[in-house]
Amino acid sequence: MRDAVAELVRDGDTVAIEGFTHLISFAAGHEIIRQRRRDLTLARMTPDVIYDQMVAAGVARKLVFSWLGNPGVGSLHAIRRVTEGEAATLELEEYSHFGMVARYEAGAANLPFMPLRSYFETDLPVANPLIRPIRSPYSDETVYAVPPLRPDVSIVHAQRASTDGDTQVWGLLGCQKEAAFAADRVIVVVEDLVPADVIRADPNRTIIPGLIVDAVVVEPWGAHPSYVQGSYDRDNRFYLDWDAIARDPETLEAWLKEWVYGLESHSEYVEKWGAAHWDRLRPEEALSGSVNYGTYA
Repeated sequence: MRDAVAELVRDGDTVAIEGFTHLISFAAGHEIIRQRRRDLTLARMTPDVIYDQMVAAGVARKLVFSWLGNPGVGSLHAIRRVTEGEAATLELEEYSHFGMVARYEAGAANLPFMPLRSYFETDLPVANPLIRPIRSPYSDETVYAVPPLRPDVSIVHAQRASTDGDTQVWGLLGCQKEAAFAADRVIVVVEDLVPADVIRADPNRTIIPGLIVDAVVVEPWGAHPSYVQGSYDRDNRFYLDWDAIARDPETLEAWLKEWVYGLESHSEYVEKWGAAHWDRLRPEEALSGSVNYGTYA
């Protein structure tokens, strides 16, 4: 992870760490903090605790997002401190969930914009002038358009990948595929590195092909405190605890010093939590059935 971030994430970049509910690469976010990147534009469909930590660490100048919050708990207090009031220092660019997905899709398809209907009777076009009404070239109908989102770097966590970078995901899918195809550079973070024949045996799970991947990082437990379907559960206690940690700037800074700056790598983070903590998050097996693809002459 140290090498991937050092080579591929640069000051001033637009960085997207995607993953919906699960598969959120906290390990990558922590390494970006550890390497003290600055002036980043952070893009994410649902920025949550990892972006609160990154904003608190001073890496960001702008946030491009849809919904944001500590899921199931409340606000992101570090982000609120730098976006509310006259002393606001973090620029915001807000869309709906579908608007963010449409922006990634436009970026992935190399289109100048993406039309959608969902902004009628909302105030988002007032808050964000980049959401613009356009006339259909085929009728008198008016819809809204959003511009393409083309991150400099997209970071995706997944269950497994091959050394070639072919990346497989199961469980909830967000917009990881679109974010990867829209980006100039792609870092894939995985729980397991597997032989190519494992990927070929179940090809429909491959959402990102290796031909667009710049780095594969093997980082077990790298999505904690979010979860990885089939590998470990969501650490709900952490999200509850974060609310109190983030409310006080000094407490938050002490947490960053202990859990990010004070560690050399994510493996030290895993070791610091201790084996008993990870054992509590392991799920029981629920295997998915196999299918017959057939062999043809």
